[in-house]
Amino acid sequence: MAQEPPPVPPPLALVGAAKSFGAVKALQGVSLELRAGEIHALCGENGAGKSTLVKMIAGVHRPDEGHVEVDGAPIEFARPADAQQAGVAVIYQEPTLFPDLSVAENIFMGRQPLARGRRIDRPAMHAATEALFARLGVHIDPARPAKGLSIADQQLIEIAKALSLQARVLVMDEPTAALSGVEVERLFTVARSLRDSGAAILFISHRFDEVFDLCDRITVMRDGRYISTDPVAELTVDAVVRKMVGRDIAALFPKQDTEPGEVVLEVEGLTRTGVFSDVGFTVRAGEIVALAGLVGAGRSEVVRAVFGVDPYDSGRVLVNGRPLRKGRPAAAMAAGIALVPEDRRQQGLVMELSVERNATLTRRWALSRFGWLRRSTEERTAREWTRRMQVKAGSLSDAVATLSGGNQQKVVLAKWLSTDPAVLIVDEPTRGIDVGTKSEVHRLLSELAGRGLAVVMVSSELPEVLGMADRILVMHEGRVSAELSRAQATEESVMYAATGQREDAA
Repeated sequence: MAQEPPPVPPPLALVGAAKSFGAVKALQGVSLELRAGEIHALCGENGAGKSTLVKMIAGVHRPDEGHVEVDGAPIEFARPADAQQAGVAVIYQEPTLFPDLSVAENIFMGRQPLARGRRIDRPAMHAATEALFARLGVHIDPARPAKGLSIADQQLIEIAKALSLQARVLVMDEPTAALSGVEVERLFTVARSLRDSGAAILFISHRFDEVFDLCDRITVMRDGRYISTDPVAELTVDAVVRKMVGRDIAALFPKQDTEPGEVVLEVEGLTRTGVFSDVGFTVRAGEIVALAGLVGAGRSEVVRAVFGVDPYDSGRVLVNGRPLRKGRPAAAMAAGIALVPEDRRQQGLVMELSVERNATLTRRWALSRFGWLRRSTEERTAREWTRRMQVKAGSLSDAVATLSGGNQQKVVLAKWLSTDPAVLIVDEPTRGIDVGTKSEVHRLLSELAGRGLAVVMVSSELPEVLGMADRILVMHEGRVSAELSRAQATEESVMYAATGQREDAA
């Protein structure tokens, strides 16, 4: 009998990789194979070690133990350029293009084709760029500046750059977090095309619907350790969640039943020309009211206007029956409103400052005496609130940038809850955080409502809206198109209102 040919080694593998940062063991003996012609999902809670693993593949970090293999042979990536030369490319959630350069110049930076006299051959560069986009099945003008391009188009440019470098291994790190549904589907079409042409793709996402729709195998990590690798067809979402958190989550949405009290927040006829129009709603003590709708419906713009960050042309906001001066966040804070913004990194935290300093930013004057802030007072307050929020940090003096996304979100919540607000506005409270931390955030919001806090929640995740809200206000093109009670709301009824349709007309 003829012998079977030996198995082809994977384009890239980690073997027994370990990495520590001081006393923190980020990776402990992790092994992973990325096979040609396969999309491989990497799942785990924030802090599971996914980012460290990606940086090791990309040549940013070198393993303390174990090694990287390319085509079955051990290799050492001393720097990111070594990983690129080995055919590895990383597509990040937020690409870093040169905004003032053209699309083609970004793709061929430092490798531009040259004509006579060593001048850049722009026609050849543009033709090569168009050929790359043709392979991806998309069209972007090679000559247009990168400035102003959507995140989705920027990611496609990064993928085209990877193809131009003959990349065989692509890592997609949370690539869909800032994309619309149409943009996600376009990205998936490109990813499937690359897989079918023989590329090995590592896909990292907290969105299980994407993982199960796109990927062939799933590797789960927990606390820096490898847990398992299984074909997608042999798993369920519940099974993946159990592997990720090491326990059953009894309820991802632990909503407490509460009896709403008096009206705390009133929004009447709020209008900003071209953005939102005649928006009105009330929120009672102990009630969670969700603003739902599609991207661009005006939800975030409304809550920012309520808090005074953005202007509005007409209407008014009342807190406990008293009108609020518009355009004055300080007045909103004094009246008892707290806003946890959608973009925690840019708007909710000062990333270079410590966990301690971020957790007390909203209370610096309250904690000061005669204009002086005592270090011991600040530390005591920060310690109390980070303990309440169960923030996992090596030290309160560490920069908040060193924390996982979920723990950063908890610091933002701690910062605002320490002000003892009457109204808490949370915009996309669980975006980009893992399923275990989502459950903790949901539990916290439910407990706060149970204590009488009025909560306004903006969310793009329908299960979150349906699982946590007492009432749902659905927005469509800047207007409130429906108000639904918890009992009335279904995925269908919310989506009909979000798309401007009547459910009974469908």
